[in-house]
Formats: sequence, C-alpha cells, structure tokens
Amino acid sequence: MKRSAAELKKALDRLYADYDFKARVRHDPIEFPSSYKHSRDIEASGFIASCLAYGRVDLFKPVTASILSAMGCRPYEFLINFERRRDAKLFSGISYRFNSESDILSLVSTLSKAYRKYGSIEALFLKYFSQEDANTGKGLEGMAAELIAGAGSNASSGFMQFFPLPSKGSACKRMNLFLRWMIRDRDIDFGIWKKIPKNRLIIPLDTHIARIALCIELTKRRTADWKAAVEITDALKNMDSEDPLKYDFALCHQGISRVCEKSGCSECRLFSA
Repeated sequence: MKRSAAELKKALDRLYADYDFKARVRHDPIEFPSSYKHSRDIEASGFIASCLAYGRVDLFKPVTASILSAMGCRPYEFLINFERRRDAKLFSGISYRFNSESDILSLVSTLSKAYRKYGSIEALFLKYFSQEDANTGKGLEGMAAELIAGAGSNASSGFMQFFPLPSKGSACKRMNLFLRWMIRDRDIDFGIWKKIPKNRLIIPLDTHIARIALCIELTKRRTADWKAAVEITDALKNMDSEDPLKYDFALCHQGISRVCEKSGCSECRLFSA
C-alpha cells in the first residue's frame, strides 16, 4: 500500500522526536570528536574517526582511540607539526582490516600536508564546493581526490579505501558522515563549518538505511550507491527542505528497524505504531 508523503513525514518526525541522541554518541564514532572543545581539534579528530568508521563499532573504536592517543590532546597541533621520520614510531603496530600501519601513517601524513597548506579541511573542501552545487558531491570528490594525490607513491589500495569517490559510484558513507558532523548544527552534530547549507548534505547511506529507504519508497534503487544516496536525500527534502538529514536519525531508529524487516512490505507497521 503506497503511503502519502504526509503520512511518511508524520511517522519519521515521531521517530526523530523519540531518538536517544545521548545513546547514539556512546555507540558512534562521533564520540571521538565530541571529546574535544576546540573546533580545529573536533575537525581533525572527526576526520580521522570517520575514515576508520567501517565494520564493527567494537573493532574500529579501539583503533581510532589508539591513533588519537598517539596524537596527544591537541590533534590539530600534532598534525601541523607532524614529521614522518620523527613521529612514525608513535603509530607502530596500529592497523585495521584493509588499512595497514603504513596506510594509517600515510593518512596522518597526508592530513598534515593538507593542514599546512590550507589551515583546515573546511578550506580544502570549499576549494571544490560552490554555492550553486545541488549537493556536496563535487566538494567531496575534489577534497578526496586531492588528498589521494597528496599521498603520492604512498597511495596504496588500503590508503585509497579511506577516500571513496562519488564518481566511482560509492555512497561515500563515511565522508558524508563527517560532513554531517561538520555542517549540520543540530542534535549531536557540531555545525562548525558555517559556509555550507545543511540542505546540500547527502545522507550517510549504509545497507541498513538503504533497505529501509527501499521499504518505505524513498528510493527504487536496490544498490546502496551514490545515486541511491542522492535519491533518498532528495525524497527527504520533500519533508524538510532545510534540514533533510535530521531523518538520518529516524531511519537509524530501532523502531523502524523492527517494523521494516522486509523490503517492499505492503502493510508496514511504522504507520500504525
């Protein structure tokens, strides 16, 4: 049974209003940047945390914690002053799934170069983003491509895994998550990047949200790729044109997980809950 946009908005607004944001912080990579006070440290730690945020939370969190611990209490200053020869030993033995110790070190080194050149990841992103852009895709593509190029001969397949590209079809979940943290200024997000409207963000799409979005007809695409992420986000803009990604939390809600167990369910209990 096809539901009206008004019915869907009402259901998602209810889940958003009921969302436990404190619990989200405790079980989410946003916990890492949330522990810093200064915006530069929030940005630096948030970028690193988002790069490692794949797989099981209980596996990537200890790795992220080890990297940030090696950088001390001011990650921005560490990156500005980083010297590979001198500081490489600090990351000895740190690796995670597709990312070797060398990949981790290359990530830190590449970020250091970017901070020295631009002063912030925001400035690098804004080099490629235009206010006329429909979404953050071009900015993300340019930022990631420049960081990959900055690694030079150290851009291994494991390093490249940190920076998926929209042009390659990736949903770019982790980078979209980072952008949500930096740009969106509500709930648990930081809103420290002030020059990019919230409604240009693209939803951090994973298989969980892709399945639910298909079920409630936010998309017809069965692949969790960049086109699906854009299609879902555009559908959410019909419910909130200024802040569509607030529904990211509703789609992550345990309530919707329980009622949308199968894609294409015709009598979804979400609307009667």
